[in-house]
Amino acid sequence: MTDVTIIGSGLMARAIATRVLAGGGTVQILGLTPADADRLAAELAAPDAVSTGEVGADPAGAVVILAVPYAAAVPLVTEYGERLDGKVIVDITNPVNMATFAGLLTAPGTSAAEEIAQAAAKGAKVVKAFNTTFAGPLQVGQVSGQPLDVFIAGDDAAARAAVAKLVRAGGMRPIDVGDLSRARALEWLGLLHITLQFSRGTNFASAIKIIE
Repeated sequence: MTDVTIIGSGLMARAIATRVLAGGGTVQILGLTPADADRLAAELAAPDAVSTGEVGADPAGAVVILAVPYAAAVPLVTEYGERLDGKVIVDITNPVNMATFAGLLTAPGTSAAEEIAQAAAKGAKVVKAFNTTFAGPLQVGQVSGQPLDVFIAGDDAAARAAVAKLVRAGGMRPIDVGDLSRARALEWLGLLHITLQFSRGTNFASAIKIIE
């Protein structure tokens, strides 16, 4: 059985797929077009562990990662409907106001992840993860010799554990931050991390790390 389905074929899709493959997992890539998915599969160079398809195809993985922009996530989950029942859905989006970088597009008291959970099939379990990690560092799993910390929020403990297992297998450190309402804090942290790239000149190559 396929371990992970990634909907999307951009930089974050490539980085997450690379980590899953590094951990010995298998990946299904669903691109906007079959050519997009095939292109990414060719870059991953693991034909025995990667399958491809088009967005809209049935997700084969037990974990489904939404590597799409915030605006596309709820419509996508709504379109999939009951086909996501029983799946762990991972929301990696940052609902940032890209015009001003002054705030988030979500209403106060909610998050992109919670919006997705409301739209998802009743039996789907939504987890927030990877929104504070940039694609470049994520592809290699570390910054300055330190494994990336991946913050994980979700209402279902088993779903959080499933994502943590993937993170750990990929050579990173999962940090369980609690229920899905914590996604609100993670999305603001994602915005802060993005804006710091401009003031510090780190070119999206930095990482947020808990030192213990």
